[in-house]
Amino acid sequence: MKSERLKSAARVSSLHLGLSVFVAVLSAVLVFLIWFPGEFREMVGGRELFLLVIAVDVVCGPLLTLVLFNPEKSRRELALDMGMVGLMQMAALVYGVWTVWTVRPLYLVAEIDRFKVISAHQVDETSLKNLPDHLQRKLWNGPLTVGLRPLNKEERETVMFESVQGGRDYGERPEYFVTYDSAQALQNMKHAKSFENFLRKYPDQATPLNEIVGKSGTKLVDLRYLPIIARQDWIAVLNPSGHVLGYLKGDGF
Repeated sequence: MKSERLKSAARVSSLHLGLSVFVAVLSAVLVFLIWFPGEFREMVGGRELFLLVIAVDVVCGPLLTLVLFNPEKSRRELALDMGMVGLMQMAALVYGVWTVWTVRPLYLVAEIDRFKVISAHQVDETSLKNLPDHLQRKLWNGPLTVGLRPLNKEERETVMFESVQGGRDYGERPEYFVTYDSAQALQNMKHAKSFENFLRKYPDQATPLNEIVGKSGTKLVDLRYLPIIARQDWIAVLNPSGHVLGYLKGDGF
């Protein structure tokens, strides 16, 4: 009798596992293709957080089903047990996706001699709503490269004082965001660096750099880079006009 229960529970648990994997794949498409596209999933650290949440969710739900399912129980008892398992699993998934949503990268902000990845939890929601439509991030948008408008003396002093006190720095203030246009991109190029020292320090990045060069149709000697402030050390590869062609892993300072 015990063997029959285990067989039935294993069959239902397998179905539950298949459904859980399907939901996890759909969630992964949203997270990895839209919220954390390309290198941003590693740059910001969203990949590890999401995979941990999904792994726990996918494993725990079917395991609970395997333990609790018993064909000898009444329909009411089975519905109550499976409903509680499904409810807990869904709550864990929603919480995990919400957590990833709050740390998703919204902007890559050009701060003259560097870029900074700005995640959702770093900026004030009211300031985001006040941005013009072309600078706002929607649910289906990935991170957008933006610049900072010129600040007057009073604004610079305010930012410096507040940032020292643990407040928001330049890149964390959407009220200063502007379109990353050609003029600002060329201004950033004045602070950009050539790749000789970077490749000596990170020779393993030569291959991905050559791939970027091949896709851009630009000579390596004409490309420059600026460091990126994020959870991990990365650089932005810039074309002669100062626009971002791609990203490489390594400390650009």
